Order: sequence, then structure tokens, then C-alpha cells
Amino acid sequence: MKPRVGHIQFLNCFPLFYGLSKKKFLFEVDLIQSRPIDLNNMLGSNVLDLSSISSIAYARSYRDYVLLPDISISADGKVKSVLLFSKVPISELHRRKIALTNVSAASQALLRIILAKAYNIVPEYLSSAPDLKTMFSKADAALLIGDDALQAYYQKDANNLYIYDLGEEWKKLTDLPMVFAVWAVRKEFAAQNMQKLKIIKENFTEAIRYSLENITELSLEASKQRDFSPEFLADYFTTLKFDFDERKQKGLIEYCLQAKDQGLLDEIPSLEILSL
Repeated sequence: MKPRVGHIQFLNCFPLFYGLSKKKFLFEVDLIQSRPIDLNNMLGSNVLDLSSISSIAYARSYRDYVLLPDISISADGKVKSVLLFSKVPISELHRRKIALTNVSAASQALLRIILAKAYNIVPEYLSSAPDLKTMFSKADAALLIGDDALQAYYQKDANNLYIYDLGEEWKKLTDLPMVFAVWAVRKEFAAQNMQKLKIIKENFTEAIRYSLENITELSLEASKQRDFSPEFLADYFTTLKFDFDERKQKGLIEYCLQAKDQGLLDEIPSLEILSL
């Protein structure tokens, strides 16, 4: 039986998908693409064996998982696809309504941390489908992630709005990278499939390396599937970070500490990273 592997359907995972397709490794796994929040739930309910999941989802269920080494979805400064759009400057959002995209948990928590710690702001939060027009019909600011954020920015839907990049805001607050997603493996699967996981990890890291070394080809292919120019996508893909080095791990722990301080976590997770 092929490993059941969850894969974020946003462009931030396209370098992995593209590299795996080029290396013909997609035939070796049962790849299931979905939204981040759905993958969180699918891994938790044993529909998947391993998946990219949001950092907050990992932190809330870390006892059930181990982590693949050397791979994440992170930013060290700007991320360009986790954006707060606002009618007013961020410093004026106290007690105003902010619409949060309903497809991401990690970014929701990140925004709460940044507004509380960096700006001493307590707004009124509400959940919404990720559509800027709908969100602004009931709120003064809107949090979008992934392709929705890129599209709003790229198509100039955000003209005359204030735009804040949460990767950049996190870096200003902590001087650390922000880990938006990790690759988590169910512990019972890991215990019985260490050799398979070694092969998967090697192919994943090689796929990303291949894609980033062929950024022009990668971006051109992505532009055929999404309404963005190759140049825009090349800039985006090179902004993202896909490794999981010590600074990324430190950034993840700091994120968890800050989330606990805001009442978003009950405890700080230990990072149990596989040696593969």
C-alpha cells in the first residue's frame, strides 16, 4: 500500500510537486491535495500517513506526530502570501473587526500574536471565506493566505489598502524565521515504515532542490496553471524557504511560546524530528 501523503494545494507547495513529477516519484505515493486546514484534520483522523500541516496544528497534537527533517514551508522575513489587508493603518485596528480566512489556522494565530505583542491591539475577529470583497463588507481588515493573498495583491484588488506581510512582521517582532507548515508523520506509521520515510524525505528534498535550481522552468510551468506572470512567481518561489534548520526550529518554538502566551496553546511542544 502506498503511503498516503497530504499536500497543500497552494503555490507554496508547487516546487515540491513539480520536482516530484520531474523525478517520477509521484507514482510511489498516494498524493492527496487539499487546503491546509483540511490536511490538519485528515492527518489527525488517520486519513493520511504524513502531510504538510500548519505549525499550530502540529503544536496542538504533537504527541501524535514526528517530524520529517530538513523540510518545511517557512519565511525569513517577507513571505508574500500571508497578508493583512486593511482600510486603516494597523495601529488603528484596536476594537475594529478583522475577517480571518477560514482555510488556515497557523496564520490566524500568527496575526493574533503580532497584533497583541507588537501593536498592543485587541480587535474583534470573525471567520470568513477567503474573498476580499466579502470580507470587507463586514470588517475593516482581512487576512488572506496562499493563492488568495497572492491573487489579491497581484490583481491590484488591494489598491488604496494598507498591506502588511506577516512574515515580515514576525521577523521584526522576534528576529527569527516563521515556520508556517511542517511535514508531520503519524507515529504509528513512522514506527513501521522508517525505510519508506527515508526514501520519501530524500525525494522531497531533492525535488525542492531541483525546482529551485530550475527556477525559470518551474515558474513558467506554474504560470500556465495560475494567473500570474513567470517573473512574479520566480520572485515568490525564491522568497519562500523550504528547509528546517536550527533557526527555523528556534522560530517554531518561539511561535509556540507566543501562542501559549496568547492562550492559543495549552503547552509547548517538543520537536521530535526523525533521524533519517
